[in-house]
Amino acid sequence: MTPKLKIVIIGGSGLIGTKLGKILREEGHEVIPASRASGINVLTGEGLAEAMTGTQVVIDVSNSPSFEDQAVMEFFETSTRNLLAAAAAAGSGHHVAVSVVGTDRLQASGYFRAKLVQENMIKAAGIPYTIIRATQFFEFVGSIAQGATDGQTVRLSSALMQPILADDVAAAVADISVGAPLNGTLDLAGPEPIRMDELVRRYLRAHHDAREVITADETGYFGTPVDDHSLTPGANPRLGPSRFDDWLNRSTQPGLAISPSDSEKESTT
Repeated sequence: MTPKLKIVIIGGSGLIGTKLGKILREEGHEVIPASRASGINVLTGEGLAEAMTGTQVVIDVSNSPSFEDQAVMEFFETSTRNLLAAAAAAGSGHHVAVSVVGTDRLQASGYFRAKLVQENMIKAAGIPYTIIRATQFFEFVGSIAQGATDGQTVRLSSALMQPILADDVAAAVADISVGAPLNGTLDLAGPEPIRMDELVRRYLRAHHDAREVITADETGYFGTPVDDHSLTPGANPRLGPSRFDDWLNRSTQPGLAISPSDSEKESTT
């Protein structure tokens, strides 16, 4: 029987954080969803020490409010430094961070350079840890399309991706977080590889969106060069069960449409 734990979720009001908190509470754990809205700010340290008192597990699913190179680096350096210091002072025994598959292969991107700094700070902190690198969420495909749109044309790479449902990410993170620390990195992905241009074609078709997807490999991933290995998991990943087309069918049913503004961004601190 799993012991009941006190768990702090940084970014606890975001897409994954909200789902994660619900799962862990249903399992009987004490969950503190840490965000600015709850008076806890990992950038300034406000409320952090109090929230961390007696905490066994810290889960960081926060994200930078800005993706500009300097801003995103400052966010992850500052928030991770403050969080690790508070976790060490509280005697936390498991630090879990959700990162991104391909972080070490996409260092032309300022965002991924910042995520790698975050990962390396966690590894060097001396706190037992697990880093979970997830692939892109199904719920993020609309933003991929929007970022590549010019008029009625969407120009995208044909590089392979292996996206995953946000619910499957939350379930896996919950399971891993209450287990023994890996002191290593685990890749988490959906069950099937799909080429980026085809992924967006399916998404637009399901939403009766008239934009045309043009294959343009030089566009990369938000401008960062990619190939078939950049955004897909390495050896022995943990796979979520949900398929993209099944999610599309559910999410496009009347009354079940997903709002990009609500679903595609993780909460900051």
